Formats: sequence, C-alpha cells, structure tokens
Amino acid sequence: MPVALPRRWHLPLLWLLIVMALAAGLGMRQPQPPDEPRFVLAARAMVESGEWLLPHRGSELYAEKPPVFMWLQAAAHQVVGSWQWSFLLPSLLAALLSLWLVSDLARRLWSPRHSLYALGALFCTLQFGLMAKRAQIDMVLVGMTTLALWGLLRHLCERRNLPALWLAGFAAGVGTVTKGVGFLPLLMVLPWLGWRLYQRRRGRPVDGPHPASLLWLIPAFLLGTAVWLAPLAWALLHEPSASLQSYAHELLFKQTGTRYANAWHHRQPVWYYLQVIATLWLPGALLLPLMVKPWWRRLRRGDQRQWLLLGWAALVLLFFTASPGKREVYVLPMLPAMALAVAPLLPGLLRRLCVRRYLFGYSLLLMLATGALGVMMLTDSPWAQAQLARRAMPDTLLPVFGDGLLTFAIAVATLAVWLRVRRAATLVLLTHGLLWMLYGLVLIPALDPYASASAVMRRVGMRIGPDAELALVAWREQNLLQADRPVREFGFKRPWGEQWHDAGPWLGEAPDKRWLLVLDKAMSPCVDPAQVVEIGVANRNRWQLLPGTAWDPACHAERAGANDDDDDD
Repeated sequence: MPVALPRRWHLPLLWLLIVMALAAGLGMRQPQPPDEPRFVLAARAMVESGEWLLPHRGSELYAEKPPVFMWLQAAAHQVVGSWQWSFLLPSLLAALLSLWLVSDLARRLWSPRHSLYALGALFCTLQFGLMAKRAQIDMVLVGMTTLALWGLLRHLCERRNLPALWLAGFAAGVGTVTKGVGFLPLLMVLPWLGWRLYQRRRGRPVDGPHPASLLWLIPAFLLGTAVWLAPLAWALLHEPSASLQSYAHELLFKQTGTRYANAWHHRQPVWYYLQVIATLWLPGALLLPLMVKPWWRRLRRGDQRQWLLLGWAALVLLFFTASPGKREVYVLPMLPAMALAVAPLLPGLLRRLCVRRYLFGYSLLLMLATGALGVMMLTDSPWAQAQLARRAMPDTLLPVFGDGLLTFAIAVATLAVWLRVRRAATLVLLTHGLLWMLYGLVLIPALDPYASASAVMRRVGMRIGPDAELALVAWREQNLLQADRPVREFGFKRPWGEQWHDAGPWLGEAPDKRWLLVLDKAMSPCVDPAQVVEIGVANRNRWQLLPGTAWDPACHAERAGANDDDDDD
C-alpha cells in the first residue's frame, strides 16, 4: 500500500478492492459452457419440481456430481429471485470465505501484518480469480477445504480446540459430498504426526493436543457426509427403483473410484501440474524457487506451521499426480495453504530489488499485452478478425474489446508511473483488481450471447413464433436452459438414433406447429434438407432448425452414431 496511507487502512482498502473486483459483472451474463449450464439447469429443476434430493438434467438423472452445489444455487435463487443474479453467488461467497479464512489464519499463526500478505497473495493468483468468477463446483470445494484447514490448524497449532476440530471434520464431510475429493484436508494429520516424530528424534518437547483427540474427526466427517448420503440411503431403502440404484452406483463408484484410478478422459502426463503451477499460479509461481531455501530452513528448525502447510500441499499434489486423469482445477484447493505458507516470507522477499522488479515487470507485461491487443482490435487487424470468425462472432465485438483492453492498459501504465518499482506489490494488487473488473464488466458480458446459447435460442424463438412448440435432439444443457418456452426433449445421454425414434412421431402429431432444434452432425436422413434452417453457431456447434413438415413419417432410416461423451469436470 502507498506509504501515505495509515497502516490501519491497508486491510480495509484491500478488502474493498477484492470485493469490487470479484463481484464485478454479477448479473451481467448467462451461464456459459461447459459446466455452468448443467448445474443451473439441475438447480432450476429442483426449484420448479420441489425435488431436491436428486439432480436432473432434463428428464434424466444427473449422476456426474452430488447435488450440494446445485442446492446452493437453488437456495441463492430462492433468496434473490433471479437465476442471472444468483447462479454466481455460491462461487463468489466461497471465494470471499476462503480469503477471510486465510487472512484470519495468517493473523493467528503469525501476526496481523502477515494477514495482509496472505490475503494479497491468494487474491493475486490468476487461477483463484478466474475460478471465483465461474459458477463451478471447485470454488465451493475450496471454501469447504479451507474451512476444514482453518479448524485443523487452530486445533493443532494453537491449543486443544474440539469445536474447531468438529468444524474441520464436518466441513471435510460436506466437501466430500460436494465433490469427492473434499476429504483431502484430513490428510493434514499425516504431516502433523511426522512433525511430532521429527521433534522427538531431535529430543525436543512436543506440545499440542493428544493424537487421540483427532479421533473426533471421524464422527464429525460422517455427520458432514450425512447431509446428503443419509437422505440418499433412506431413498434407496424405501424406494429401491432401478433408476435410483443406477444413479447411486454411477455416482458413488464410477464417478469417484473409477474416475480417479482409471480416468477415461483428461489423461495427462505426470508433470502436468508443474505446467499448471508455472502458468495459472502467476505471478507468485516464479517466486517459488526463491522460497525453497527459507522453507527448508524453517522445516529443519521444526516450524510446525510450515510442516503442516507444506506437507499437506505436497500430499495433495502427489494425490492428484498419481491419477492418470488431470485437470488444472484439481490443484486449486492447494492455493490457500500455499498463500499461508508464503505469507511469513513475503515481507523479506519484497525488500529485495529483484523481486520488486519482477512484479513491476509482470504488471508492465500485462499492460503491454492488453494494450497491443486493444490496438489490434480497434484497427480491425486481420488477426483479430480471424479470431472472431473462427468462433463465429461478429466484428461488432472488436471496438468493445479494443476499448476495454486499451483502457485497462492505460490505467495500469498510469499506476506504474505513480507507484514505480518501490511499490510493485501494490501495483500488482491494483492490476489484478482492474483485470477482474475488465473481465467481469466488459469482456465476458460482450462475449455472453456467443459463449452461451442465448443468441441462438433467441433466434429460434423469433423464427418459430410464440405459439409454436419446440423440441431438442442432440442438445446441450444451455439450449434447454436458455429456451424461451417449455421444451420437449428425448433424453440427453441416449444415442441420437433413439432420440430421433421418439422425436419423429412427436413432430408428426402436429407438423404445422411443432419444430425441432438439432445439432448439425446429428441430423436424421428422414428429414427434408430443403426445409432445414441454419439457425446459428454457439460454442463451436452448428445448430439446425426444422419444422414438423420436414419429417418423413414413411422413412425408417436410422441415424447412426451415439451421442457425444459428456465431458464433466
């Protein structure tokens, strides 16, 4: 922070910047693929049907993820009353909770001064900001994970604290039924036991709670998982339908154990997460080599806090590296622990000129990159036009993007002239604040009609008129979510041929008022191509619209091929 400001203002002003940056754009866009529409669709079905136990995707059960995140979205809608304003709230609130927990832990483990450093380090990590502005499960998982770490660290590092321990176990349990890896905070027990053994071998006294107290984690964890598993078990015992049993088996076995041990997509090499850390964890990632020696000295001294934080982060990294299926969001829960681990080192690092120059250069690089892109878009460069054409987006977006990017670049340049290298850390904080405001207020809202299916579905509604009936074949969640009327669908995971088997007779019952929206590559040979309407492109998928009169009821040719694989996170 600028030295002209009293120190007591630093933390409140940082919080103001964080809230403004992460909340920017709330209510200004629709859910965007791949993950957001399916979660909002399931949450909307819960609100409309009153059936909250099992999430649905259209007429089918959605068995890829537990329903807790969808519960939160549905609950947010009940409070706010608008899906557009509410669907991002769980991620935003989970991000703010994670930031507060990290700030509070840094104050408790080190000092109030270090609270500012931990908070800034977490906020200024690219991956954290990106996920805080997306309606995906992962940020809520981070909130649950960080809450569990908060309880564990208070019990293990401060003093015996059974309420905090119970909260840790319960949060880990709820995190597990939010996304299967929510149990990972409990692995902190292992580096704590390793620290105790290390201290005893060096002949040092071992303070802290008795190991037997950690057994309280078991009932607390089970209580957390019972939030959803208990009503699911009750339903399985009292209504053991085949669909419910299939749902439970798919979710509890295939989407957990099988997905981890033998992933069927997102297969990556063993070094994949090193690449993720080096890019998505900027700007702090390039400072990690400078922290190795200080961390090693603290570990050798037996610093319990670093043993627990770094040991747990290493175990999480090892856990995800061991699985053949890898995604960049899997290591997101490590970030709060890493921000805590770097907090005591940052004051010393920021006194080094080379570190300040690096942070200053990072901000200048962002300024130059966005400024160059802004100029290219404002001058209608062939490269910028080609990028939009490749994504089937209109040239009218170029001045919107160009103005936004150039304004951001000028603002960062002005801040750099004012703050200079001496206040490079403040420059990075303000740069990231402006970056997420640009992202939320300008870029994503402008992209929204084309990144979501809202533009295509609006054209569909205008083309068929308000009194027509609409059905979908080979659809995506955003098509059903953003339709302007009740829609008939014939299953999501069913093979396309089976969907057509039901869609054809449906069209034939009222051909003059019924229409069908279908993915181009799933079109049936029993449709008159002369009546097919090319309605648009969304998310690199081409959609076609056909009236009921285009269907030939005498045709019995089958549409070959299955549906696309569902690619859930």
